Amino acid sequence: MTFNSVEFLIFFPIVVLIYFIIPQRVKYIWLLVSSYYFYMSWNPKYAILIALSTVVTWLSGTLIGVIDKRYTAKHREGKRYKKWCVAGCAVMNLGILAFFKYYHFILSNITAVLGRVGIEVQIPVFDVLLPVGISFYTFQALSYTIDVYRGEMEPEKNLLKYALFVSFFPQLVAGPIERSKNLIRQIHESHYFDGERVTRGLLLMMWGFFKKLVIADRAAILVTEVYNNYINYTGLQIAVATVVFAVQIYCDFSGYSDIAIGAAQVMGFKLMDNFDSPYFARSVSEFWRRWHISLTTWFRDYVYIPLGGNRQGKWKKYRNIIVTFGLSGLWHGASWNYIVWGFLNGCYQVIGDLTQNMRHRMQHFFKIDTGCWSYRFFQGILTFLLVDFSWVFFRATSLKTALQMIAHGIRNFAPISMLDTSKIFGINTLALDEKDFFVLIMAVILLGIVDAVKRKTNIRTWILSQNMFFRYLLYYGIIFSVLVFGIYGPEFDASTFIYFQF
Repeated sequence: MTFNSVEFLIFFPIVVLIYFIIPQRVKYIWLLVSSYYFYMSWNPKYAILIALSTVVTWLSGTLIGVIDKRYTAKHREGKRYKKWCVAGCAVMNLGILAFFKYYHFILSNITAVLGRVGIEVQIPVFDVLLPVGISFYTFQALSYTIDVYRGEMEPEKNLLKYALFVSFFPQLVAGPIERSKNLIRQIHESHYFDGERVTRGLLLMMWGFFKKLVIADRAAILVTEVYNNYINYTGLQIAVATVVFAVQIYCDFSGYSDIAIGAAQVMGFKLMDNFDSPYFARSVSEFWRRWHISLTTWFRDYVYIPLGGNRQGKWKKYRNIIVTFGLSGLWHGASWNYIVWGFLNGCYQVIGDLTQNMRHRMQHFFKIDTGCWSYRFFQGILTFLLVDFSWVFFRATSLKTALQMIAHGIRNFAPISMLDTSKIFGINTLALDEKDFFVLIMAVILLGIVDAVKRKTNIRTWILSQNMFFRYLLYYGIIFSVLVFGIYGPEFDASTFIYFQF
């Protein structure tokens, strides 16, 4: 079941209606049952994996709590036992993740290396599907155990409430990756119907549907055509498709996050923001503070800082950045193109830090006003180009394909290729017809305006402050736009969100 399916449009209102009717003491049980039903709609047997991860991490946290009561904080034996609990929990959870997501990648690379030295081996083949959302709920469950180990979270005594924390359906399969300190606390709170809160949540959900169905799925038509047949296109056309992919993946993933956060808000839960107008960033490091915030902060808190962060000198700081982003790339997919994508974004930040003093001297020498609009605009464009180039590795089916696309694009740039006098707009719209191309451009302009405005104004608060006629005109306008301009039909599979594969 996906958010943009008919099943969800039936499932969600029923869940919400019953949730607000039943007594407070059983609300969490209803949400737990609903969450498992939501997850099992993909493949019922994989519910065993999420249940196993839930029990293992809950027991680990409980055992750490018992050790804390038995030993003092500085007791050597107590520290060692707690470390073993965390290590055992991590090995089991990451082991399950590694088997389902990285088994064939690891062994195929070992086989390739051995083959180069004349050693032939046969890899046992397991016909398994990657469980939906396994990377997300594994990280969320692991963070709970680590937080309990650090003393930042008290062990949760109620297994069912903890199970809801791991499986809460709005953010189960593609985040945001919630922290136990935020979500478990809310599970213990009482939630009542609030008309304004529900309206805010539904508004955010509608905007998420607009981004997904009107922009992302329309952009996907162009991107898929060019990336699957790049040999037939020029370098400029590949570059245009890559820019469009930057829009596609942002609208696809942030659209999912908006629907998830809005759905949770309808029921009284506040999930963390996952995006903050990332394409307005003026540096790659700022981009990553604005993009997939829940994952970026997870790697910061549980990988980068434990490695030493920036506390052990400049070169170890750079090592930690590269390692963290390399692991982030691997988290996204079991393929070298994802790893290179992660390393590339890490290298951007290292190079930016290394050249910082030189850039400051140049700015001083040439008397550049770094506060003026044109300079900030230039920084934003440069950041977007760097991030957009890295998207080639993310979108391509393999590292080899990504490198071949780049080489083909450089050899065959051909700027004139985007002109087509047979088109009304005078531009080659690639795989889109003129109507869809025009709708895409208009929708992206609207997206840019909204992202710019919401940095200074709470748009939903502003909407709710307007008179009833204007509000309902806007509500119906968004619904009408999604229904009329959204991508539907058997000729295009609009059901899958990109981040479901991770």
